[in-house]
Amino acid sequence: MSGATQSDETGKDAPRPLHSASIAATLEAEIVAGTYAAGEKLDEQSLTKRFGVSRTPIREALHELVARSLADRQPYKGVIVADISRERVEQMFEAMAEVEALCGRFAAERMTMGERVALEELHATMERLSQSGAQDDYDAANTRFHQLIFDGTRNVDLTGLANTLRLKLAPFRKFQLQSGLRMERSHAEHEEIVQALLDRDPKRTEKALRRHLMSAAREVLTRMT
Repeated sequence: MSGATQSDETGKDAPRPLHSASIAATLEAEIVAGTYAAGEKLDEQSLTKRFGVSRTPIREALHELVARSLADRQPYKGVIVADISRERVEQMFEAMAEVEALCGRFAAERMTMGERVALEELHATMERLSQSGAQDDYDAANTRFHQLIFDGTRNVDLTGLANTLRLKLAPFRKFQLQSGLRMERSHAEHEEIVQALLDRDPKRTEKALRRHLMSAAREVLTRMT
């Protein structure tokens, strides 16, 4: 795997060491895409050779995969790729849709003027990212977009629940944004969410967020067939 480079003392470019987050992101994408089969072992020694790192970042990356329910740690076997069925994905998106819908209802009533302006500005930035096909940047901005809504609920427990579910779904949500057409649809769905929030309309916001998550689920499930 080729990585970023940095100049060493001789002035030559040397590979930058990969961090656990980068390794986890790569493995997540491969698991979601089906490169790794359910039940396959994620061997630490093989992964250290593949990524050219010590065991510490590999172990941290594997811990992240387990936390996101993409892998299971089994006694005497190590870390095994989880069996991610269509039914399981549907359940996660269903739960996320209801939680985000509730967050939207509260945020429509409780977000400050400054928070609504920040959301609108971020939405405008995301339009440019969508048009340029900057998938990674759009994905990062998408996380901030939804986090602004979570924070707007003014409810610590609800925000915590939303973030826990979002963490588990993050690889799937990123996966479904790999299509330029899906990014465009996502942005159009965000437009409905933003307008409902700016209008302080709880019911419209709730409905728009639920539809947004169902649309993302449909894209993921279509790619899994």
